[in-house]
Amino acid sequence: MDKLLDFLTRNQNFVLADGAMGTMLHAAGLTSGGAPEEWNVERPDVIKGIHQAYVDAGSQIITANTFGGNRFRLMLHNNESRVRELNLAAARIAREVADTAPREVLVAGDVGPSGEILFPLGTRQPEEVRDAFAEQAAALAEGGVDFFLIETMSALEEVTAAVEGIKSASDLPIAATMTFDTHFRTMMGVKPAQAVNALYDLGIVVMGANCGNGPDEIERIVTDLAAAKPANVYLIAQSNAGLPKWKDKQVYYDGSPEVMADYALKMRALGVNVLGACCGSTPEHIRAMREALGL
Repeated sequence: MDKLLDFLTRNQNFVLADGAMGTMLHAAGLTSGGAPEEWNVERPDVIKGIHQAYVDAGSQIITANTFGGNRFRLMLHNNESRVRELNLAAARIAREVADTAPREVLVAGDVGPSGEILFPLGTRQPEEVRDAFAEQAAALAEGGVDFFLIETMSALEEVTAAVEGIKSASDLPIAATMTFDTHFRTMMGVKPAQAVNALYDLGIVVMGANCGNGPDEIERIVTDLAAAKPANVYLIAQSNAGLPKWKDKQVYYDGSPEVMADYALKMRALGVNVLGACCGSTPEHIRAMREALGL
């Protein structure tokens, strides 16, 4: 049986995921414009500590530090030759934390956007992007992830490339989320119902929304997703911790742990099955969500 679906079934179809990795890394000293994936080999203690903090807060799924782990994103830091090294290290760190947790914890292999625009709107050919995702997926699978989480996507063509690339490299389960942050559509104009139908046609049954413009926005998005989904689809919601604000030359998010606790209750009431958070969130937010949910 699909390990992710089995995990959901054994947890009454509701599990708590983790929150932001980038927010935590910047708090730990990662400079703006730095490559988070480099810390998988340069500062593994920090990465491990972040995963452990989320597990301690109640997370039942932790996400490997590989959001920008494809060759195109790593190319921005002259790391395109290190795809296997950096993804393998990330997966192994998360796997170690999950395996020593006091309860069952799954590891998601994070697959973020390539950063490229696919032909015909852009110049990058779909097969190039597909191969890049396959390369990343192979390393994550080798490192021991339980499933892949394709996230923060705006174009269905890129989701298709990611799914095809992952499937060519591994038979592990795949979940996917898109970001509906442009008037309740993705940046490329995809509506929630369109996303549900397209992802379902790709064989994805664990899907949803992440990032975006905070809990209020994602409440409407999840409502639309729930109305459109087939009965056998499980929903994911991972909202940012409020909206980004600028203060003292730094960006912060205005969603307090209390705000995110309220978000958690609303998401469960809407039928969300995998609940987490995104930019601006911390283990304190996840702990507040867990306590509000009585988990």
